[in-house]
Amino acid sequence: MFNNNVSVNQTKTSGNLLEAVYGWMAAALAISAISSYITLSSYSFFVFVHQNPIALFAVFLLQIGLVVSLSSMLPRLSFAAALGIFFTYAASVGVTLSAIFLLYTAGSIATTFLTTAGMFGFMAAYGHYTKSDLSSMGNILLMLLFGLVISMIFNIFLQNQVLDLVMSAVGVVIFTLLTAYDAQRIKNFIQQQSRAGDQDMGYKITILGALMLYLDFINLFIYLLRFMGKRKE
Repeated sequence: MFNNNVSVNQTKTSGNLLEAVYGWMAAALAISAISSYITLSSYSFFVFVHQNPIALFAVFLLQIGLVVSLSSMLPRLSFAAALGIFFTYAASVGVTLSAIFLLYTAGSIATTFLTTAGMFGFMAAYGHYTKSDLSSMGNILLMLLFGLVISMIFNIFLQNQVLDLVMSAVGVVIFTLLTAYDAQRIKNFIQQQSRAGDQDMGYKITILGALMLYLDFINLFIYLLRFMGKRKE
């Protein structure tokens, strides 16, 4: 009876933590949307960020610093500090994403967002419920992602539209598969943490899990937009 009660409690804890992961991720997406809207509404700030290479580079450095800090310092951070870093990162992403509203039509952005949400939801559910072990995908996806980044750097100088279209399609495939891979990995992390019984660390891990899925969603959205978005004339 005691073992059964422990098992039930662990399952309940895992469920609560997984709900928190997707809750924090949804909140971060909302913050990015609000941040993007505010940036777009403030003409002077928008121009300062997007037409000033130094300011834009500073934002990118801030984003890298926030992700590295959250990933490497999580055990030493308080829950509030970790959540604050995550939400600050989401707000900074909204600032950089605000430029898409000048490049693409509102209709294509909305359609792409809904498509992204559908694909993300399906793959996250697959990663969570499948009995297959997706861990072998990790190294392959990492190598593909590394190759994609190198190709994008080269194409900055080549400006080849066909290559850009191919890279966008590859990016969609990579982050679609990463969504399933990360969803399964997060589920396993949460279950391990529930068995360990460290509730404080468990809730901090939900923020790291939310960051992983948030990055998958945002990158999938960006590559889908590049692939299927309708540019303004």
